[in-house]
Amino acid sequence: MSEAELPGAVGRNGTDPNEVVSAEEAVLRRIEAFRRKTPRMRDDFINSAHGAGGKASAALVDGVFLQAFANDALVPLTDGATLTLASGERLAFSTDSSVVNPLRFPGGSIGHLAVHGTVNDVAMMGAVPSWVSAAFILEDGFPVAELRAIVADMAEAAANAGVTIVTGDTKVVSKGAADGLYIATAGVGVIPADIHLDARSVRPGDRVLVSGTIGDHGVAVMLARGELGIEADIESDTAPLGGLVQDLLRAAPNTRWLRDPTRGGVATVCNELARDAELAVILDEADLPIRAAVNGACEILGIDPLYVANEGKLVAVVAPEEADAALAALRAHPLGSDAALIGEIRDDPPGMVVINTGFGGNRVVDMLAGDPLPRIC
Repeated sequence: MSEAELPGAVGRNGTDPNEVVSAEEAVLRRIEAFRRKTPRMRDDFINSAHGAGGKASAALVDGVFLQAFANDALVPLTDGATLTLASGERLAFSTDSSVVNPLRFPGGSIGHLAVHGTVNDVAMMGAVPSWVSAAFILEDGFPVAELRAIVADMAEAAANAGVTIVTGDTKVVSKGAADGLYIATAGVGVIPADIHLDARSVRPGDRVLVSGTIGDHGVAVMLARGELGIEADIESDTAPLGGLVQDLLRAAPNTRWLRDPTRGGVATVCNELARDAELAVILDEADLPIRAAVNGACEILGIDPLYVANEGKLVAVVAPEEADAALAALRAHPLGSDAALIGEIRDDPPGMVVINTGFGGNRVVDMLAGDPLPRIC
C-alpha cells in the first residue's frame, strides 16, 4: 500500500468510513482538529509527571508545544519526523535527551542510552539510522575521567548501532545545576521507499508483538539507586534495534506500525496506538514476557510492569497472515529471542487498551497520570 493510498483517520472520525485521502490531507485535517480543541494543560508549574510519558506529558505537549509549533511533520507525534526531500527520498529525524540517575547502572550507562534512544526512535520509523549529533550539559566539577568513560560508552554504542556521531555541542553550568551530566542527541536515517509505517494503516485482526521481556530497564535503574533495599539480578535491556527492525520488515513487509516502549512502557505506547488508530488493542496477560525478578520487584514497588520503561524492545503491529513470520524473525535475532505475540487489534472498544487477565476477566489499561519511576532515561 502506498502512502497516498493510506486511509485517512478522518474516515473514522464521523465522515465516510470508506473515504480515502492522501497522507498529507489527513495530517492537515488533524492539525485543524487540534487547533479547534481546548488545550488540556491545566497545571501552572512543571512537575516530574510531565516527563513520564503518560497523561501529564500528553497534556504538556498538546497544551504548550503543539500550540506553538504545530505543523504537518510534528503533529503525527511519532517517534520522529518524516521529511521528504526534493529528490523524493524520505528522512526520519528524531531527537532525544538523557537525564538518567544514576549515570551508570547494571547493563549500561547514560552514554549507551543517549545513542540507543535516538537510533531506536529513527529505526521505529522504518529508517536505517546513519548519523547522530550529541550535546553535553556538564556540571562544574564533573570528573573528566568519568566523562571520558561515558563518551567511550557512546562511541561503543554508535559503532554497534552502525551510526556515526557527526556533530555536537558542550555547555557547562554552575555546580548543582545539572546533576552531573545531561546529554541531548538527534539522529537521521533514510526510510526505504517501500516502507510506510502509520497507525492509520492498522486494521482489526492485526496482531501485536513485543520483541522481548518488558520492564527490565526501568527496574534495573530503580534498584541501582540503592534506595529501596531490594537486591535482584536485573540488567537494563538498552540496545540498538536497527538490525532487529530490518529483519522484521524483511520477514513481514506489510508491518503496520512500530514503537519502542520507553517512558510509560508497553501500556503507554499501546494507548497511543489505540488513540491514533481509533481501534481497540486487546492484550493477553498470560502472553506478556516478564522476568520473574522484574515482576517480583514491581510487586514490591506496587507498579505494573506494563508501565515500566524499556530501552531495547519494540512493539510491532503486523498483518495477521505475517504474524508467524514476524515472530520467527524476531526470535532468530539475538535481541528478540524472547519475542512474543501479546494481543490483537479489534474494532471495539475504540481508542482503548484492554487486557484479558489470568482470572478469565479483563480490565482497561489506561495511561498513567503520574510518574512511578522518575529519571530512568
